[in-house]
Amino acid sequence: MLAAGLEGIEKGYELREPVEEDIFEMSEDERSKHGIESLPGNLLEAIQLTEKSELVKEALGDHIFEKFIANKKIEWDQYRTHVSQFELDRYLAIL
Repeated sequence: MLAAGLEGIEKGYELREPVEEDIFEMSEDERSKHGIESLPGNLLEAIQLTEKSELVKEALGDHIFEKFIANKKIEWDQYRTHVSQFELDRYLAIL
């Protein structure tokens, strides 16, 4: 966040007007009009966006950036292959 803030200062990014309304009560169209984008829906989407970020790569350095991405991919793989109690309760009886 510090790197993003510093880049904004250095490059003179324009700040958007604050949104005082509850964005969770807005329709997708209303959020779009305010320039509000949705966050990634899961860790994989976040990893994929982070991999494309030159800002994050520059802030962390090449070595740490590569290790960070690799570790997050391992974390995602562990998460997606984990069988939760919900799944056991819901589906085991069907089998």
